[in-house]
Parts: sequence; C-alpha cells; structure tokens
Amino acid sequence: MSIDRRALLVLLLALVCGCSATARPPAIGKVLVVGATGQTGRLVVRELQRQGFTVRAFVRDAEKARRLLGDELEIVTGDVKDPASLPAAMAGMDALISAIGARSATGPDRPEKVDFEGVRNLAQAAAKAGLRHFVLVSSMGVTHEDHPLNKMFGDVLIWKARGEQALRASGVPYTIIRPGGLVNEAGGQGRLVVVQGDPQVGRATVPRADLATVCVAALFYPEASRNKTFELYRSDGEPVSDWQAVLAALAPDPA
Repeated sequence: MSIDRRALLVLLLALVCGCSATARPPAIGKVLVVGATGQTGRLVVRELQRQGFTVRAFVRDAEKARRLLGDELEIVTGDVKDPASLPAAMAGMDALISAIGARSATGPDRPEKVDFEGVRNLAQAAAKAGLRHFVLVSSMGVTHEDHPLNKMFGDVLIWKARGEQALRASGVPYTIIRPGGLVNEAGGQGRLVVVQGDPQVGRATVPRADLATVCVAALFYPEASRNKTFELYRSDGEPVSDWQAVLAALAPDPA
C-alpha cells in the first residue's frame, strides 16, 4: 500500500498540535525566534521544531545558544538594540516570534531599551523584510499604569505597551499575546483562558510551556490570529483542543 507523504505530514502535525487531521500544514515555514535562549524562548524553539517549522535563533551569545539549543537549527548573533544587526537575521524568514524582555530596571537592558526600542527595531526591520507575521510576547497589565510592576521595574509595563503600539504601527501582520505571570510548570495541565481588554484577574499565571504552544498556534493559524491582541492565563478545566476556533473568535484590534 502506498503512502501519501503529504497526508502523513498533516496527520503527524495534527497529533502534535492537537488540531484536527484535516488541518493543512502551516503556511509559514521559516521562523526567527528572538530571545531564543531565554526561559520562554527555548520552549518556543522546541515547540516550533516539534511542529516541523524551520527555526533560526537570534541571540547575543552564539556559544550559549548552541549549548542550550543544540545543533538542529541556525544561530545568528546580534542585538535588538542595534538595528543594523537585524536585516541579515530576517533574510529568508517568513515570520518572527519575539520573547525578549528587559533584564534589569536600569542600565543598557532596561525596559525602555528592550521592551520598547528593541521591539520597535524588530517591527521596523520586519516590515522592511516583508515578514508575513510577527508574534510578540507582551504582558497582562500593560494598560494599567498604576500596576505595581511599573514602580518595581522601571515602568516595564508602560514600555511594553509602547512596544505593542510600535508593532501595530509597523504594518506587519501580528499577534500580541499578553500572558499572566510566567511559571516554570508543565504545560497542558489545565484550561488556557483567552480574554481581551486587559482585565485585572488577580494572581493569573500561565506555564511558559503553554505560552510557547499558543505562540506557535498563532503561526499555524495566521489568518485566525492576524492583528489580534489577547490575554492568556491558566484556569481549571480541560485543555483547549481547537486553537484555530479560539483564535478566530477573537476580535481584531481597531484599525
């Protein structure tokens, strides 16, 4: 009996991502992951690889990246604060997932320089490169200027909100994911709640592994997630089985 290789690929992807066996393979194939050596970035890389995407990691330290990520992907070096380092990294890519974040409240890696200017540099470079989709990991609470995190960490949420605005203004198709507090726990252990409007939800958290799953789902279903912003956190209940339906039900951002 002969095997249809394309049908087999579809079935394998369906088993991995929890979508139906009739889903088409991803239209986006090559993805640049920025912040690939971070705790979330590493999980994003692994999830992309599991689902058959070609991954290129954009990092500042190639040796560290090779140690953490292995040899089955391309590694390019640069810095989001240096716009000149971005075009070569994006050449030939279809999409980008940014999992960057400030490392300190002050200094060269403070929120203003990373969460705003860094994201703005990425968005402008992505527009020039003609990327087809940009997934940005932001944060719940970015619209609440009185949030305690702003006082504790250099107005981090205010700068993240400005980074979001820069991405929306760039013209690149995008998905902005605002997770609750990130925790290093196993994914798939509860229901992921998707809401919009940046509500205050108490101590909302989400495993980094689940966040990585949703980042990749946004690229697997780019039309359903196009130009949408949403919050994400974990609650009790059964895991989501149809991300295409969840993403398609969301309202796009105002034009």
